[in-house]
Parts: sequence; C-alpha cells; structure tokens
Amino acid sequence: MYKTMTLGRVADLRAVQYQRQGRMLTFPPNIGQEATQVGAMAPLKEGDWLSPAFRELNMMLYKGVPLSNIYLYWYGNEMGNKFPKETRVLPVNIIIGSQIAIGAGVAMAAQKQGKDDIVVASIGDGGTSHGDFNEGLNFGNSFNAPMVVVVQNNRWGISTPVSKQTKAKTLAQKAVAAGAKGIQVDGNDVLAMYVAMKEAAEHARSGKGVVVIEALTYRMGAHTTSDDPSLYRDEKEVEEWKAKDPIERFKKYLISKKWWTEKEDEALSEENNKYVQEVFAETEKSGEVPLEDLFKYTYSEMTPNQVEQYENYKKFLEGSK
Repeated sequence: MYKTMTLGRVADLRAVQYQRQGRMLTFPPNIGQEATQVGAMAPLKEGDWLSPAFRELNMMLYKGVPLSNIYLYWYGNEMGNKFPKETRVLPVNIIIGSQIAIGAGVAMAAQKQGKDDIVVASIGDGGTSHGDFNEGLNFGNSFNAPMVVVVQNNRWGISTPVSKQTKAKTLAQKAVAAGAKGIQVDGNDVLAMYVAMKEAAEHARSGKGVVVIEALTYRMGAHTTSDDPSLYRDEKEVEEWKAKDPIERFKKYLISKKWWTEKEDEALSEENNKYVQEVFAETEKSGEVPLEDLFKYTYSEMTPNQVEQYENYKKFLEGSK
C-alpha cells in the first residue's frame, strides 16, 4: 500500500512537470488523496471492478493498471484507455457523475450472472451535486446492486468549496435518500479507509445494497493543470493540510512499528523516480495519435455520421497544410 502511494506521488509530480514543459496534455493531480485511493482498493477481491472518474491514479495503480497506460491517456493516446482485462478497471470517465450509473449497471450485471463481484465507483465532492450521482445511487440501491461509491471529499469542486455546494452536513448522508448505507471516514488515514471499504464491500457483496463512503481528504494541488487554485483558495488552508500529508503519516506509522526505515525510503524514492522517467520516455516514443483514433472508439464500428465527420476533418487538415 505504501509503495503504491509513493509511486503515485512521484508519477503525479512528474506528470505536472511534463505538462508544464508542453510534453503532456491537461492532467488532474491526485496529491493528498493517495490514502483514500489506495485504502479503497486494498480490501477488494481480484474480480471486483473499478468505475473511475479521472482523478484515480492511485486506485488504478493498485488495481494493476500499468503507469504506461495512465501516461498514454493523458498524453492524448486513446490506447491509454485499453487497460489489461484482468485489472477490471473501466476507462477514464470525464463526464462527471456518469460513472455511478455505469457502475450500477456493471454491478447489476454481476448480480444477474450470480457472480461474487462488486463494483467500486469513485466520484469527487462536486460530483455529488450532479443528477447522475443521485440517479445511479437510487437505481443501484433499488435493486440491491453490489456497489460501493467512494466520494473523495477533497473540499473543492474546482473553485467551489463544499460549504457553498450543499446544505447537507455530510456527503455520506446523501445515501439516506436512496435507502443506502453511508459511512464517513478520515480519508487521509489509509488504514481507516481500508477498514471502511472492507466493511462496505462485505455489505454490498452480501446482497444488502449500495454503500456510500465519504472520505475526508484534501486536494493539495490544482483541480487540473489548467486551474490556478491561488485565485480562490487561501494558502494557509493548503499549509494546514500539508501537515496532514497521508504519505508522511503512513510512513511515520510504519517506521514506528519497525516495518520500514528511512534508508529503505530513500531507495524506494530513487527507484520510483527512475521508473517514472523510463515510463514517460517510452510514452513519448508513441508519437502523434492517428487522426482516426479521435473518432473510432465511441462505438464498436464508426457510424455513418462519424465517417463523414472524419473525412471532412481530414480534408480540412490537408487543406490547411
């Protein structure tokens, strides 16, 4: 768990650097949310699914998605979304909230097939204000779908604080209207997150319905690399949360238990940096994305409209050279 969290942190910091250098497209930093993400994945079984949004780097890494896939995606290459089947991770979902309805559908399919699988769908605090969140939650729980919804409450929906987004005292209580179970947990404590997910997974797997876990955490970076949080967020708040860094917290715990040492940590940091740089070097070798890739992965076959759009755009680009 600790190794995944530290790898995710390095991959995150490097991705922001690559984007600033013009070598990667827009990227959503996960810094500060590592414990929430890894703790949510650690108790799952091999056959369980993840229906992600777009800020789930550590979740994907723990589920076995290669970093090369993640970097390819944010590099603009559609092949980055072609995860190994055994990971059981659905493609990155930019449309806020829809991953909950999709997760409910996958969970119901597993239920109808008599499988012992559950689905974890992840969303941010801002996403809980979207209709798809409530619709997916209501529909899933109406059929006791084996699904757990992890709300990464990082306090900010882009520039909107939770206090302005909802009158609800907690986001966990949004489960009540759907008749689902709600749990609120310290999302910066990876072990607390593990326990909460273990309990939620058992509840969902046993046919008792959907569980919503609100993980209290903090987005230490920007919403994406297109965002400037200094325009709307007090730096004092950021500094307060830096003192609650989930990686430092877990590291201190492991060292206090004599399960980890500073020397091992230095070696791991060096290993992570080397690995991340090697992966991105390979990513850059993928070159420009074929124009056809922008059109052909929405359906199993391109529709007549898509073919027409593709041909028109191809002619437009050829004419502009």
